[in-house]
Amino acid sequence: MSCAHDGGDEGPLAKLPVPDDVQAAIRTLIRWSGDDPSREGLIDTPARVARAWKEYCEGNAEDPAYHLSRQFEEVGGYDELVLLKDIPFQSHCEHHMAPITGKAAIAYMPRDKVVGISKLARVLHGFARRLQIQERLTAEVAQCIWDNLHPQGVAVVIEAQHGCMTGRGVKTPGVGMVTSRMMGCFLENQSSRKEVLSLMGY
Repeated sequence: MSCAHDGGDEGPLAKLPVPDDVQAAIRTLIRWSGDDPSREGLIDTPARVARAWKEYCEGNAEDPAYHLSRQFEEVGGYDELVLLKDIPFQSHCEHHMAPITGKAAIAYMPRDKVVGISKLARVLHGFARRLQIQERLTAEVAQCIWDNLHPQGVAVVIEAQHGCMTGRGVKTPGVGMVTSRMMGCFLENQSSRKEVLSLMGY
């Protein structure tokens, strides 16, 4: 089933007004790619594309650190690993604006406070929902957790496929890129790093 028949634009951005110059720019791109923006199937495409990109990049309007503001100190003395893995995400490459799709594993070793586990995923999505490169995304997620939770250590591993490589250029599907960022005890202690990577599945 094509996306044109799945109910159209839905969600909070469905009625967002799109400036004429934005729609004109998208029509220009369609025309430059070799198609006719005035044909029936493409008449409403500029507005749809504009709203889609507003949604793809909604992370630009938020501070991911906000999701770590509510912290819990009554953890019964727990100071061992907290790990959330296989978190799916989608982003877009800032070089070609092509999709980046993958999964992340985020771990931290708490010092005296923790956050709800869903907040780790929200931090990831806050940074992913903007034009990105995978290396920076990995570093930003780790740094945000480090700065706001002040844990003993942070470990972030991201594995993703890049549309700019699978759909253009070398056109090589199935290739995954892995990036990691270790901080604190996971950087300084080899056994801690080995343990967290093993639990992440690496």
